[in-house]
Amino acid sequence: MLTDTHCHIFFSDYENIDQVLQNARENNVGRIINNATDKSSILELLEMLKEYDNMYGALGIHPEFADTYKEEDLNLIENNLSNPQVIAIGEIGLDYHYSNENKEQQIALFEQQLKMAEKYNIPVIIHNRQATDDILKSIKKFKVKGVIHCFNGSIETAKEYLKLGYKLGINGVVTFKNCNLKETLKKLTLDDLVLETDSPYLTPAPFRGQKNEPKYIKNIAEFVANIYDVPVSQVEKITNANIRHIFDI
Repeated sequence: MLTDTHCHIFFSDYENIDQVLQNARENNVGRIINNATDKSSILELLEMLKEYDNMYGALGIHPEFADTYKEEDLNLIENNLSNPQVIAIGEIGLDYHYSNENKEQQIALFEQQLKMAEKYNIPVIIHNRQATDDILKSIKKFKVKGVIHCFNGSIETAKEYLKLGYKLGINGVVTFKNCNLKETLKKLTLDDLVLETDSPYLTPAPFRGQKNEPKYIKNIAEFVANIYDVPVSQVEKITNANIRHIFDI
């Protein structure tokens, strides 16, 4: 059984979530970790967790909402961390791709959530876009473990994250023709990785152009197995062990 450790399965993108989860099961994907990004998605996710026992939740405020979130949104996260299906604070982090004019606000929001994760001993799922130096500065301040979502950095950066107790989230990007991540992974081991889709985004080759779904974890696992020249069953076994190391799942 494979696990999608990072997706966004919400009614804004999928008309039939039952079918999405059925498609996943038919492709040996037995569990998903659904990531919220704001108050609205947190509330929707909490309702879905009541219905789906193979769905786990990560509650967080994404950096794109650093200028608009309210303190009550953080309280909403904190008040629901006792839910046994809530297993992480995420998706949180920093994103300087479009602008870093609100850099201080992003960092403040990020560190508030890291502080919460440390307080409750719960892992985090971290978004990083063109903000590696500040991400590292922030996570070094807190005793927290988790996953670096959509990792696509250098071997040097990978080693920094791994040294701090994080695993690297590998998704469909690794299958893209001009992606250099494959060469970086060859210098790492399966012990360093977890698999994710980031659905509905980043659909792996050869399905690019279609909406992504957790079912495509199977294809990502096959691609990673080819990189390491091992059977998919070994990718499944090791990445599931890595998931258990990070999450209470």
